[in-house]
Amino acid sequence: MKRRWFAIALALVLILIPALAQAQSLYFDVEREEVNVYWNEDGTSSIDYVYDFNNSSYGAPIDYVDIGLPNGKYDESSIFADVDGQPLSDISSSGYQGIGNYGVAVGLGSLAIQPGQSGQFHVFIGTVRGVLRPDRDDSNYTSAVFSPNWFGSQFVSGSTDLSVTFHFPPGVQPEEPRWHAAPSGWTSEPETGFDQDGRIIYTWRNTFSDAYSQYFFGASFPRKYVPASAIASLSIFEMLGVSQEDFIGFSLCGGMVLFFVAIIAFSFYSSFRRRTQYFPPKISIEGHGIKRGLTAVEAAILLEQPLDKVLTMLLFAVIKKDAATVVTRDPLKLDVVEPAPEGLHEYEQDFLNAFKLSGATQRRRALQETTINLVKSVSAKLKGFSRKETIAYYREITEKAWAQVEAAGTPEVKSQKFDEVMEWTMLDRDYDDRTRRVFTGGPVFVPMWWNRYDPSFGRAATSAPAGPAMSSGGSISLPNLPGSDFAASVVNGVQNFSSKVIGNVTDFTSSVTNKTNPVPVSTSSGRSGGGGRSGGGGCACACACAGCACACAGGGR
Repeated sequence: MKRRWFAIALALVLILIPALAQAQSLYFDVEREEVNVYWNEDGTSSIDYVYDFNNSSYGAPIDYVDIGLPNGKYDESSIFADVDGQPLSDISSSGYQGIGNYGVAVGLGSLAIQPGQSGQFHVFIGTVRGVLRPDRDDSNYTSAVFSPNWFGSQFVSGSTDLSVTFHFPPGVQPEEPRWHAAPSGWTSEPETGFDQDGRIIYTWRNTFSDAYSQYFFGASFPRKYVPASAIASLSIFEMLGVSQEDFIGFSLCGGMVLFFVAIIAFSFYSSFRRRTQYFPPKISIEGHGIKRGLTAVEAAILLEQPLDKVLTMLLFAVIKKDAATVVTRDPLKLDVVEPAPEGLHEYEQDFLNAFKLSGATQRRRALQETTINLVKSVSAKLKGFSRKETIAYYREITEKAWAQVEAAGTPEVKSQKFDEVMEWTMLDRDYDDRTRRVFTGGPVFVPMWWNRYDPSFGRAATSAPAGPAMSSGGSISLPNLPGSDFAASVVNGVQNFSSKVIGNVTDFTSSVTNKTNPVPVSTSSGRSGGGGRSGGGGCACACACAGCACACAGGGR
């Protein structure tokens, strides 16, 4: 009998091992991405990518990289690739699996970047045609617009030092090119100069961009430097962003397409809503009564506040408890007190431990784990209690906290009340605007711990003293700031935490809810052996910008 059960167990293990290997997912950082786009004198473009990949220690190998291309008018024989300087030969458009119509798959073979390893991936696309369009603002100019390849947000994390350089055709003079509007969050003007061949260059760079967003870069230059035949005109279908076949098909089947689009949109909306809900459905099985005694941070989890706000509340909490001091705010660095003061909650200690890590990626993952444990802890505390009644209870506490601040008769009392209930006021969904309304127009007497949060306080040139000062009556008066400056510092703290520490809030939240409220998803792996693909994609686009080239790439899977 025992042998029979042993045989069954062994068979199950042999069945499950391939499935587990197949489920291994790809997760990596792109530390640096350097893109050079050459606008050639024959009207073609050449594109050169350099990626510095850091593969996660628990993911699949990066054994294929998909690179999306502007269109299908490229010479596959002009494409060369290497990893750490060692050439690759497996380059094929037929193997491309990125989102979009056009691209190539580059197989890394024995040079695959293994879990926990780093590698520099380089690919050069020598010839791409049909990338120039007329400039709609000046008939004597042609327009060149390019969007670098990007990867699926489910595969990539962290910030990326991204630079994109345009090399204009030989002969273009420094005063002739004109840059287009830069992507949001980038400097408005590129750096200008010359390359080693004496060609004019424009360079856009952002050290805190990411590799999962699509960015467009554009410039125009006199069309006399390229053949007129190389500048394609825009058809009405390109202006609408669809192909002629797609337009006809849509006209014939528009009603049915719209029906399916509505279903898909509803499905995506439902999926998005679930990804922003921290708790699994079982918590909706209501108990009786209110769960009192939650901290403001725990109440924020219960109310499903944005996680950048929750983590900012944690930052304020550890500073007020004299457990940490902000050394710099951009990037955010903390001086963690050792030994830790008594009375810290477990999630506060986990938060501090995350900031002891020097790497941004490791810190972000530690903060994800801290948040996951916090959600699970709150979920456990709510067992047997009514979630609906408990939510109403803490919303009432929030409103009462604001009422105390707003009812204060003097700036001193208002500031004191705000210090006492600050964490509870942050639970208000209108917290940003309400803080500005309450404090703008008069001075704010900042709390004694404020200089541990704002290292520039007291060093900036203000009329307020940097530390406590004696009033004429002999009592201690707190230093003060203009109310608008104080409100901006508090409100911007949440935004800075999002952009400088956790990156994309939606992706960070999804990484948490995938563990606390998982959504059934289908996963795909790479080629044999459960490897992963760093997916890019192409796009069939007809940009609606001022005469754009539609040199798009992107996607991921």
